[in-house]
Amino acid sequence: MGVTVATELLADRPDFTVRRCFVSTMNNAVYLVTARQSGEQLLIDAAADAASISSLLRHGEKDADREARLATIVTTHAHWDHTRATAEVARQTGAQVAIGRADAAQLAAERGIDAEVLLDHGDRVRVDGVALEVIALRGHTPGSVALALPGEPTLLFTGDSLFPGGVGNTGDDPVRFEQLFTDVTTRIFDRFSDITRVFPGHGEPTTLGSERPALPDWRDRGW
Repeated sequence: MGVTVATELLADRPDFTVRRCFVSTMNNAVYLVTARQSGEQLLIDAAADAASISSLLRHGEKDADREARLATIVTTHAHWDHTRATAEVARQTGAQVAIGRADAAQLAAERGIDAEVLLDHGDRVRVDGVALEVIALRGHTPGSVALALPGEPTLLFTGDSLFPGGVGNTGDDPVRFEQLFTDVTTRIFDRFSDITRVFPGHGEPTTLGSERPALPDWRDRGW
């Protein structure tokens, strides 16, 4: 018997579904996009616990018209708590690994993973015709990326760059904070509507409308 974990269906649309589970004591969120027609899957952050992630993949398979196959693992950034199961899940499934170009060296050094796909701002990653836009949000790490899944509303997977209540940790470095705050403001809040849903790398989701009024406070406090 395989491991069974609690999963949540976050989006149920004609072409795809989005599911989530949490792993580890860090409460890391792992997200799965499954294309209905082909069963092709994209996983966001194989953070830890390969057995639980395998269970998530099986739950996603139920949403597809044919046998599911994990094609791509997108790592939002190279921090240790977001990468612990990446090598094992890639080995088990044959999925390619994608990461922001500036974080690829850290992933290789810490996990021995040479990512097949290096992501730059404005790139697209695709699941059977569903294109997720890559949005670079520099500051938490140099190569942190978010993914925008189009629809009504848009779904944003922001890693550790945007949470309910603020941007991600920038190590009390004002230069890094200014970079991340600027990217989040111009590339997220200035582009997407208030109904856009934000799915962070830890914890529960929010919307841009809920967070937008606090932007001046975030800038003033510097974190």
